Amino acid sequence: MTRSAAHWRSMSDGGSGTKFYLVGGGIASLAAAAFLIRDGDVPGHDITILEESDRLGGSLDGAGTPEQGYVLRGGRMLESKYLCTYDLFSSIPTLDESRTVTQEIFAWNETMKTSSKSRLFRDGHRDDAPAFGLSERQILTLERLAIEPEAMLGRTSIAEQFDASFFKTDFWLMWCTTFAFQPWHSAVEFKRYLVRFAHMVSGFNCLHGIMRTVYNQYDSMVRPLDKWLKARGVKFELGVEVTDLATGEGPEGKRVERILCRRGGVDAEILLKETDKVIVTLGSMTEGSNLGATDRAATLGTKRDGGAWTLWEKLAEGRPEFGSPAVFADHVDESKWLSFTTTLHSPDFFDLVRDLTGNVPGEGGLITFPQSNWLASIVLPHQPHFIGQPEGVQVLWGYGLFIDTPGNFVPKPMAQCSGREIMTEIIGHLGAATRTDALLATANCIPCMMPFITSQFLRRDHGDRPQVIPAGWTNLAFTGQYCEQPDDVVFTVEYSVRSAQTAAYRLLGLDRAPPAVFKGQYDPRVLYQAFRALHDMDA
Repeated sequence: MTRSAAHWRSMSDGGSGTKFYLVGGGIASLAAAAFLIRDGDVPGHDITILEESDRLGGSLDGAGTPEQGYVLRGGRMLESKYLCTYDLFSSIPTLDESRTVTQEIFAWNETMKTSSKSRLFRDGHRDDAPAFGLSERQILTLERLAIEPEAMLGRTSIAEQFDASFFKTDFWLMWCTTFAFQPWHSAVEFKRYLVRFAHMVSGFNCLHGIMRTVYNQYDSMVRPLDKWLKARGVKFELGVEVTDLATGEGPEGKRVERILCRRGGVDAEILLKETDKVIVTLGSMTEGSNLGATDRAATLGTKRDGGAWTLWEKLAEGRPEFGSPAVFADHVDESKWLSFTTTLHSPDFFDLVRDLTGNVPGEGGLITFPQSNWLASIVLPHQPHFIGQPEGVQVLWGYGLFIDTPGNFVPKPMAQCSGREIMTEIIGHLGAATRTDALLATANCIPCMMPFITSQFLRRDHGDRPQVIPAGWTNLAFTGQYCEQPDDVVFTVEYSVRSAQTAAYRLLGLDRAPPAVFKGQYDPRVLYQAFRALHDMDA
């Protein structure tokens, strides 16, 4: 046994209480720790979070400086029916402790309500409240999908459910860019979104109902939660890659006995007591992410660039109850896309977009360019978007879905473009190509290639995602985007938080459950409004 291994074994030796080890430092683990403390009365010092990187937050990231440029790999939308998320953050004070994070989010979205006047931007002009443009046959297909059992859809794709003309409608253009769907993605996941967001269909072309945090979600959600957990003694072990779980079987079922890990290149292990519990965040939508620069394209990473997918592969070998990681990790051509974050030291670009779209930053939400060969979109959030962001510095975010196609203004695939080339393409679609050099004179655009960003949407069978508590296991739970939670939708903060709440309550043996998923499809008013919207009766 190495000295390092001995040190790590000793971590579980102090005291007689149950210890909880949470693998991964993303929102799922942070939320699970909070639920364990708040609802299970678990002392914070009995919880250890093991994170491979040097930073918490997982995919809810936000980093950088005004000089070197800010970076956001993505931004998750919120809406009023994220019941688990708001339940969690109703107990978490903001960084200044003036109110709870939930109170701040709702108050902010009363002040800054999303109401796009330019959801689509064509030929240098905004399209105010675009009509969906659906045929009666396409509407009937949407209605069929909403009620058809998931088992009947199986592994079919969205493209297998619709005629080709559906993917040219403005409904699809707005839907796929809001949620990042591709035609080859799972029809089951598409169905879940239709049902889960039925209450938002009536205002979808103006992005009504979409909510944002005051700052980026790392500053507004992760940092307050991190502060709350640290104040209660939760242990954070950064730079620790969990490589495997050693398991055994007892009279009550299978259990994790040891956590195998690596820290600073040295192998180590944590020996668990009979009562100890383990919560593992499976997979990672941002594994293998690579950054480019203003003058350099981002490169495509692989699942071996981090430990998340390798860990799941090891755990699932010979254990069908742990799911099928290959379904999600081995189809990069179907799950990759590229985002970019641009830091500006001049107001000219923001002023241009404001004047063209009719929205001030933070009010309009996503702006999509339907004529873009990349199917590119941008969003100008309210400024400052980062805590400490200086006055006079502005930050925008964008992404493209078709990254292997040459651009309209830059004759290169988006995946091969530098930050400057990406912004040149965006400015071209804004009809301001003659101003490109002036607009980019003080801009720093950082592209980010993400090979697995929509992997959770890939076609799957029942059982490819494991249950939060896998059958037959006594001290193990799975959380995050790749465990199965009926009715709710992946690629949301809510999905991760719901999995965390479920895991905490089940492992603690509490007689309670997360709030039920909101089901607006059973509300006649929601159905009536959605019917009118789908038929463009209010256009």
